[in-house]
Amino acid sequence: MADQARARRLAKRITQIVANALEHEVKDPRLKMVTITDTKVTGDLREATVYYTVLGETIDAEPDTAGAAAALASATGVLRSLVGAGTGVRFTPTLTFVPDQVPAAARRLEDLLARTREADAELARMAANAKPAGDPDPYRKPREIADEDDSEDDDDHE
Repeated sequence: MADQARARRLAKRITQIVANALEHEVKDPRLKMVTITDTKVTGDLREATVYYTVLGETIDAEPDTAGAAAALASATGVLRSLVGAGTGVRFTPTLTFVPDQVPAAARRLEDLLARTREADAELARMAANAKPAGDPDPYRKPREIADEDDSEDDDDHE
C-alpha cells in the first residue's frame, strides 16, 4: 500500500493530465465546457475518481451534463493511456468520472443565504415601527423613601 502523500501527488498529476488532454487532445465538442475539479486516488493507486463540472454556454443556459458524461465515458480509454504515459507508474489507475456536487451545493447555499437576508430585512422593517407592548420602561424602580422621611422630619421640627 502506498503512502497518502504519494496518492495525493498522483491525484494532482492525473488532474493536470486529464484537464490538459480535454483541452488539447480530445476533440469531442461535448467536452469543451468540462472542467476537472478534483481527483481522488485509492491507497493502492489502482483506482482514480475524477470529479468534473460542466459549465453552460451562457449564464442562463443549462449545461449538457448527460452529453459530457457520455463523451467522458467514450474517451476514458484515451485518457487512461495519456495518464499512464504521463505518470510513469507501474499500473495505470482506472479512471472513473463523477460529476462534482460542489457547484450545486454552493448554489443551494447562496439561495438559502439570500432568503435569510430577505427575512432579516423584513424583520428589521417590522422592528422599525414596533412599539413596546407595556410600559416604555418595564423595570420597576425602588420608591424614593428618603424624600418622604425628610418631609416628615421637617414637620416634627416646626
